[in-house]
Order: sequence, then structure tokens, then C-alpha cells
Amino acid sequence: MSTMRCTPFMFLGMVFLGIFSCSSSEEKVFPIRENISESVYASGLIRSRYQYQAYANANGIIQEIFVVEGDTVEVGTPILSISNEAARLNRENAELNRAYADRQANQTRLNDLEMSIAYSKTKYENDSLLLERQKRLRDQGIGAAVELEQRQLAFDNSKTAYETSRLRYQDLKREIDFNERSASKNLAITKALESDLVLKSEIKGRVYAILKEKGEMVNAQTPLAVIGSATEYILEMQVDEYDIVNVSRGQRILISMDSYRGQTFEGIVSKVNPIMDEQSKSFTVEGIFVDEPKVLYPNLTLEANIIIQSRENALTLPRAFILHDQYVVNSTGDTIAIRLGIKDYQKAEILEGIDENAEIIKPMQ
Repeated sequence: MSTMRCTPFMFLGMVFLGIFSCSSSEEKVFPIRENISESVYASGLIRSRYQYQAYANANGIIQEIFVVEGDTVEVGTPILSISNEAARLNRENAELNRAYADRQANQTRLNDLEMSIAYSKTKYENDSLLLERQKRLRDQGIGAAVELEQRQLAFDNSKTAYETSRLRYQDLKREIDFNERSASKNLAITKALESDLVLKSEIKGRVYAILKEKGEMVNAQTPLAVIGSATEYILEMQVDEYDIVNVSRGQRILISMDSYRGQTFEGIVSKVNPIMDEQSKSFTVEGIFVDEPKVLYPNLTLEANIIIQSRENALTLPRAFILHDQYVVNSTGDTIAIRLGIKDYQKAEILEGIDENAEIIKPMQ
């Protein structure tokens, strides 16, 4: 181990002159063996799992609120209703159109055409028989040519009338079918729009906040409620961009909260969101509790240390006794070069340079 005497004649001693003193009155410590860990600091909030702000896809006035903050809800539980007269009138109008376009309501028109088809078919068949009879008579030299022409014309007219009535029936049937389907679709759309006037829970959980009051005007961009899990919570932490490369899923988290002063809880990193917030220059990291507090609420603040690496039975020294992360001064005034390993905010691991028997003095700042 190489040492350098603290004298004014040496360059390194001149660098440290005025920073520390070789006086025996300096504070002294010995390196000790203990566990040490390196961590990344993060601050954040407690969030309910699946927490979301609920919106209604409608404009109007809040007519009724069915729940209060703290109520538990199931999927589909009504939260509040919105009054919108236009939506109600559209639905009623769609119901009228659907009733008017119903196949049963138009059955009389179809029956009329069916009777017309039957009559024109009978006339067509009769004129066909008369035409054939007139042809046979004409072949026998009986009857005038004009009579045959008249029979032919009557047959052609009845045939056209029969085919026309059939086409009219098919067209009417397609029209009724189309109008019935179209009216049904429009009714379904208006009912869906009207159902949007009732805000319902998308999850099984708890209502944490009702953001509007009865009688207030709202629109599709207005958040109306905050809903989330009633039993599961996550840690939502902000990590600086300089530290994010050291954070990964599965790492331990030590958590402290103002609501539980003096207590530390443990968690693990569950998700690292891979995009940086350009304004705060930070990344959102999510975690879950290993030992969860008995009582939690969304938006409780927290401070966390994400453990990057740890070492057991490491030789450590308080960082206040280390100069520029490279040197220490022993009790005889020797300046000793050291190599550090893991560091936290208070102490550092000593890999090379000194051992447990080295008495180290604190440099004067």
C-alpha cells in the first residue's frame, strides 16, 4: 500500500492543504463491515389499480346521481344519469318510424298486390286459352283475321299486367324489408345514444370521487367520476432520465409515506413505461406492495428508493470521510488512494486501499 506524507512540499498535499487538517482533534472512524445497497430515488403517488376518470358520451344536465363517494360498484352499476330532451325525442321518433315500417303494419299493401297478382294471372291464363282457341278456328277457316288480332292483343296486355303486378309485389316487399331493417337500426342507434345518458361503471371497484353535482351542465369532454379497485393499489413513481437506465422490473423498492411516518414498506417494480415525459424529463415506473399498509387511499404521496444493487458484509466508510470519491486521510496524516464500490447517500463500499484497522479522519471542508 503506497502512502503520501502530508507535507507542503508535495503537490497532492498542496491540493488538500486547507481542506483537511492532520490535527489529532479531527473526528475519526474505522471502516466497518455491514450490508450496503445502491438505489435510485423516486417520488410519486398511490393509485388504485384500474383507476380511471369516467366520461359520458352525451351532452346535457345531470339529472340524478345514484352513488356517493366510497360506494362499491359492480360492472354496469349506474353512477349518474343525464337529461337530454333531444335524445329522448329522437328515440320516440325512431320508435314511431319503426312501428310505421313494421312488416305487419304493411301487410295490407302486400295483400292488395297479392290479390292483383291473382286476378291478373287468371285473366292472363283465360286470354291465353281464348287466343289458342281463336288460332284453331282460324286454321279451320273460321273467323276473321281481325278477331285473331284482338285476341292476341288482349293476351299480350294481360300478360304484361300479370308480370307488372308480380314486379310491383317484389319491389314493395323489398321496400318494406329495407324500411323495416333501416327503422330498426335507427331505433337501436337512438336507444344506444339514450343509454349513454346513464353513466355506468366499467369495473368492479369503488367510487372515489363524484366530480359534478346534480343540475350541472356536462358534455362528452367532462370527467364525471373517479373509479378504481377497492382492494388493489399500485405505486406510480417518477424516475429521472439519468437514473432510468438502471431501473428494471423485479427490483426491490423501499417506500416511505407521510401517512405512515417512521415506517418503511417494501415493494417491487412491476412496470417501466418506455416513454419520457418531455416536460418533467422523467419516466413513470409502476410498482406493487409486498407488505401493503392496512389502509390506503388514491393520491397518497410517497418517496421510494429502488434498489439497484446490494452487497452483504461489505467494508464501508461514511462518505463524509472520503475526498472526491478517491482519497482518505488516516490518523497519521497520510493521504491514501482508495477504490469505491457501491455508494448510497451516506456511506460507500471500500474495495481497495484500506481495511478495518485503518483509522480515518474527517477532512475539514
